Formats: sequence, structure tokens, C-alpha cells
Amino acid sequence: MFIKSGEIFMENKGKSELIRSAAFPLLFTALIWLIEFGAHLSGVRLINLGILPRTTEGLIGIITSPFIHGDLDHILSNTAPLLIVGTGMIYFYKELAYRVMAAIWLMTGFWVWMFARPEWHIGASGLIYGFVCFLFFSGIFRRDTRLTAISLLVTFLYGSLVWGIFPINQIVSWESHLFGSVAGLFTAYYYRSDGPVKPKAQWEIDEENELLNPTSANETEVEFVNEEPVVPEIKINYTLVEKPSEPTENKGG
Repeated sequence: MFIKSGEIFMENKGKSELIRSAAFPLLFTALIWLIEFGAHLSGVRLINLGILPRTTEGLIGIITSPFIHGDLDHILSNTAPLLIVGTGMIYFYKELAYRVMAAIWLMTGFWVWMFARPEWHIGASGLIYGFVCFLFFSGIFRRDTRLTAISLLVTFLYGSLVWGIFPINQIVSWESHLFGSVAGLFTAYYYRSDGPVKPKAQWEIDEENELLNPTSANETEVEFVNEEPVVPEIKINYTLVEKPSEPTENKGG
């Protein structure tokens, strides 16, 4: 009964953590949909909130470009990956995820502003590429079987994204994809020692316990009474044995 109750508790705890982890991605996705609907209803295009490389007016896009999308298909293609990958990052990396997200966001935007084509770059796909690459490489750098499994799952789900970093389709911002991927790789390496800790094997725990509590098989136990050691009494018995007389020499005739 107690085991079953514990299993139910752990299952409910896992569900609640998953729900909390999905809160921020849901809020962010709802916001970009709200902005898109507002722009559609008002007929105002918000492309000037994107990134226009190497221009003063394009600097604001480093912060605002992920909220702006070109059309319904554009925002639809980014919605599911944002929810899935964003939730995965927060669920597995907890507080570290927000630092990683902010770093990927700023690095991707800045690099696009510095090196991309002199056209407007909008959309959250750069963030998606950064999050996917972070999840993939972080599991590899940490050598954690749990996180490596997440890397393989991400590869299975989004492995085809690799083609987006090449200048095959000039309509999309392949520069955002490329620099987002580089930002994800960089943050995975930079934070490789932070965040979730690889669980220790039982033999490692046993070794640590032995180092903290060293014992010797040949160590003599000494009992202390009134803070003075009691040395075991050693008794030696002596027995006197009379020395036998030397044998006489017999000479034959």
C-alpha cells in the first residue's frame, strides 16, 4: 500500500513539474499568436520590429524579432517546436534553462544583425534552432545517459532542421538558423558543468563512504574509560625447567 502511494505521489509530482515547465513556452507562444492576430486585424505590418543588419533601426529587432512572423504558415511552423523544445529545456534543466534561453536569444539576434544579409529578419526559428542544438550537445558534453537519450530524441524529431542552416531557400532567414545553432552549441559547452548532475553509480557512492570513514582490517580497537585508554592486560607465565646433565662419552674397547 505504501509503495503504491509513493508511486502515485511521484507520478503526480512529475506531472506537476511538467505543467510548470510548459507555462513559459505556452505564455510566449500565446503572445506571438496575439501579436499576429492583432497585426492581421489592424492591417499593420510589424516587419520594422525585425532585424535589419548593420542599421540603427534594426537594433531593436535583436529583442523583438522572435515575436514577429510573416504569415499564418510561418507562425504555425514555429508553434509546436517552441512548445515542445521550450518545455523540454525547462523540465530537464530547471533554472539554468532561462539563462540559456536569454543567451541564445541575444547571441542569435546580435550575430544576425552583424553578419546577415541586409534584409528584414523575423521569426522565432532562430531560437528553435538554438534550443534544439543546446539539448543535443548538452547531453553529449555531460556524458549523462538520461540527457543523451533526450539528444537522440531531439535528433529523431528535428534532425531534418539541419538543412535550414544552409542558404538553400533564400526566402527564409537561414542566417538566423545558422547563428541560432552556433549559439546553442556555445551555451551547451559553456554551461556543461552547470545544471543537472549526473547520478552516481553505487560503486562510486561506496568509494566515497570509504574515503570519508576509513577503516583498517588490522586496526586494534581500544576502549576508553574516563578518557584514558585501557590497554589489554598481557599475562606471561614462566616455567623453570632443570637443565639436564651432559651425557657421558662412551668409548668402545
